[in-house]
Amino acid sequence: MNEKKEFVSRRRFVRDAPFAGATMLAVPYVLTSREKAKVLTVGEGEFLYEVEHDWGHLPEGHAYGNASHGVTVDKAGLIYVTHHGKPGSLFVFEPSGKFVKSLGEVHAANGHGIDIREEDGTEFLYLSPSNSNLSFTKMTLEGEVVWQKGKKLLGELSGKYAAKSRYRPTNTSFSPDGGYFLGDGYGSDFLHQFDKNDKYVRTIGGGGNGPGQFRTPHGQWLDARDGIPKLAVCDRANNRLQWFDMEGKHLKTLDGFLFPADIDVKGELMLVPDLHARITLLDKEDKVITHLGDDPEWRKVALGNGFRLKRDQWKAGRFVHPHDACFDKDGNIFVVEWVSTGRVTKLRKVS
Repeated sequence: MNEKKEFVSRRRFVRDAPFAGATMLAVPYVLTSREKAKVLTVGEGEFLYEVEHDWGHLPEGHAYGNASHGVTVDKAGLIYVTHHGKPGSLFVFEPSGKFVKSLGEVHAANGHGIDIREEDGTEFLYLSPSNSNLSFTKMTLEGEVVWQKGKKLLGELSGKYAAKSRYRPTNTSFSPDGGYFLGDGYGSDFLHQFDKNDKYVRTIGGGGNGPGQFRTPHGQWLDARDGIPKLAVCDRANNRLQWFDMEGKHLKTLDGFLFPADIDVKGELMLVPDLHARITLLDKEDKVITHLGDDPEWRKVALGNGFRLKRDQWKAGRFVHPHDACFDKDGNIFVVEWVSTGRVTKLRKVS
């Protein structure tokens, strides 16, 4: 009897549910009474969120290092955060913020892209370490390595890639047939497609600013909000999103971003964290609903030289460098930032 395998992206699972350096220890940012009175929420209308900076409680001896990089949620509601600190490269929390465990010694102090996919009832982590000496890795939720794909293997699969790449993968996304795309965002500006049997299919992209070309394809996601699966890519240094069909054909481009870092989808909403100090929500027609935390004057400060190191000058209710963000099943948003000591912010949906 032939049974079709079921592959479900964990981010997609919770989002499509009803809308019911040196290692440094993170120092909690304490709001003054004035700040508590002024800065309580971000967003507007139906998309209003309470801001809780420095969400999650790390035990002694654990730190995000010089960045918290990626975030996702599993079926049970546990939150996974990748980092450049210690120990391992991945911290796991309960929805309450209580620390559960540390994972990812295979990428120690080099955590970057992360996602979870359910395959035949079992969830797996897909980790992109953004380090040319480390490998794109499939791992169980308990931390057991299933397989790894490094520079040598990908070089053998694509001659043009082998000749040009530094191989520094940033993120992955999943196709509905069980395959996946791997973005070499810090390496060669290519995306590599694999089928459900982990076999290489094709390479798309390459450096440039034309349709279908990239300058740092940093994050990506399966966008099926209109019922047709498409690959949505954050073409970060070109300040845009691009969409492709499942065979890698370019479909459309959307400009107007600042430095888009990653993508998540829940229902008809698309979430785009922008490394330049804001979070964007798009509707099903890819029109901007709101920019969370957007403040042009604050952005000038946040993008100043070395500001990511100046925690005592960060402003409550504003972001510095959002590097990834994701929804949970209740529509809350978790944001992780590329800042010294790392920072996780929970945006609790209030309307």
